[in-house]
Amino acid sequence: MVNITINGMAIQVEEGTSILEAAKTVGIDIPTLCFLKDINEIGACRACVVEVEGIDRLVTSCDNVCREGMVIRTNTSRVREARRTNLELLLSQHRVNCPACERNGTCRLQELVAAFPVSDKTTYKSEYSLDPCDESLPIIRDESKCIKCYRCISVCEKIQSLGIWDMVGTGANTTVSVSRHRKLADADCSFCGQCITHCPTNALHTRDDTSAIFGVNGVLDDPDKVVVVQVAPAVRAAWGEAFGLPPEVATEKRMAAALRRIGFDYVFDTNFSADLTIMEEGTEFLERIKHPEGKKWPMFTSCCPGWVRFLKSQYPDMVDQLSTAKSPQQMFGAVTKSYFAKKIGVDPENIVCVSIMPCTAKKAELEIPSINDAAEGCKDVDFSLTTREMCRMIRADQLDVAALPEEEFDSPLGTGTGAAVIFGTTGGVMEAALRTCYYVLTGENPDADETFKAVRALDSKKPWIEAEYNIAGITVRAAVANSLGNARKLLRAIRRGEVEYQFVEVMACPGGCVGGGGQPIHYNEERAAERGHVLYNYDSKNVLRYSHENPEIKAIYADYLGEPCGELAHHLLHTDHHAWDLPHAAVYDEDVRV
Repeated sequence: MVNITINGMAIQVEEGTSILEAAKTVGIDIPTLCFLKDINEIGACRACVVEVEGIDRLVTSCDNVCREGMVIRTNTSRVREARRTNLELLLSQHRVNCPACERNGTCRLQELVAAFPVSDKTTYKSEYSLDPCDESLPIIRDESKCIKCYRCISVCEKIQSLGIWDMVGTGANTTVSVSRHRKLADADCSFCGQCITHCPTNALHTRDDTSAIFGVNGVLDDPDKVVVVQVAPAVRAAWGEAFGLPPEVATEKRMAAALRRIGFDYVFDTNFSADLTIMEEGTEFLERIKHPEGKKWPMFTSCCPGWVRFLKSQYPDMVDQLSTAKSPQQMFGAVTKSYFAKKIGVDPENIVCVSIMPCTAKKAELEIPSINDAAEGCKDVDFSLTTREMCRMIRADQLDVAALPEEEFDSPLGTGTGAAVIFGTTGGVMEAALRTCYYVLTGENPDADETFKAVRALDSKKPWIEAEYNIAGITVRAAVANSLGNARKLLRAIRRGEVEYQFVEVMACPGGCVGGGGQPIHYNEERAAERGHVLYNYDSKNVLRYSHENPEIKAIYADYLGEPCGELAHHLLHTDHHAWDLPHAAVYDEDVRV
């Protein structure tokens, strides 16, 4: 322990504690812009400067540790003026169009400027040399908003292990761009969107597709179109944050009511197709277990498009080990444009399928040509919106969310089980699949709360977690990883022969879909674990806990698909991961990327 004094208060902190963290222990919140604990501690923004007795210059508090006897002042006039000046310098290079900016209200720079009012004589640039960006991609970079905090670089390199972003230029021309002088479309980007959720401004943002839905000439205005919307499990755990509402108020049924008020003709639950995914992926896994001859192990889950892109670009030799099952988003689109179209007697071309996802990579997934199989000449899913985009639509229609009545999802694609809802959190896909595999092999249901609890990875600090089960005499070794950096560690261990598994779940984003790149943004707050517990609460309260017990799943197989992994199911619900290409990784060996 070391003894220090902060603003006249004598305290003790552990040796090695930063000044920033020490101040928090006594209720002093020193402002930061670039700081991201253990990821980006570089003092680049200079917003966190403090005075230290005996040192003439101001000291950045995020990357300087406390020393014995330090006397620190965080609120002197010199400190305040330095912070204000630094903010003015950042603003002088920042395109200030806050009312029209997507991050208006959630921008960290805007928040700090409000706390340290800048001079009304501050001058702003009127012209910017904008890098041309491909606005067809899910992720868009706006150079005029960048404050050179380098958080995106650190997150992509240290959490996702991809290194898509890098510093380019020198001196006053230093900025952030795609590494190795590439265009984003030509890079091995997973489109996970973690760079977006960690950007403090709007320099990185998601392509906005809301105008195509409810803008002028949007599909909701077309009387000839039936517009169907599906909502992913993880969305219900986070959407209320945009309105300051707790989960018990911002329920999935109020979300369904809000989407009806916006104008969607049918509001469905992606939980239905998550259950469908379990039936297909679980059957595929059981077939591999029963007939292992010539099979490569492990079998990987395939419902996360960021993870699929990662595996295809980084480890293309392992693509055959991906489950061929489509993601719940794409399965839903396939049955909407086939089964549901026949049910309501509408040509698939006149159905518009919209998904609300916690994910930015979903916008790229629906564009894969080989993944659209339901109807010739049209996509299975037409538009994918993020949770943030849905919340902006609700806000634009001035809906009082808390006052909305609770309404059920529509049928026949609106019923989901507890197994489906936990798809949104890391370990959930594995647990849901094992619940049904257990039933198929034993003829009875496992204890939904306890039997496969070991694969719940929400609070784990390990790169991956593993569990071994004996089900009807069959040994299943399972592993679960979230974040692509952890996925890389796991894949390396598998390649070296250090570990052996039969079934592996990987989610691209930390915490799984609940921590996805399309979820509400909170500066330096990681809410994935909190949101995941909301989903487990939904599961525990659901009358239906197992995918194979979903009555609408039983009906679609009985009336239309036949059997899991049957001929029609395979055509509509499975895909060939080799049928599309994307840029491969930079040259690397098994352990070191070059």
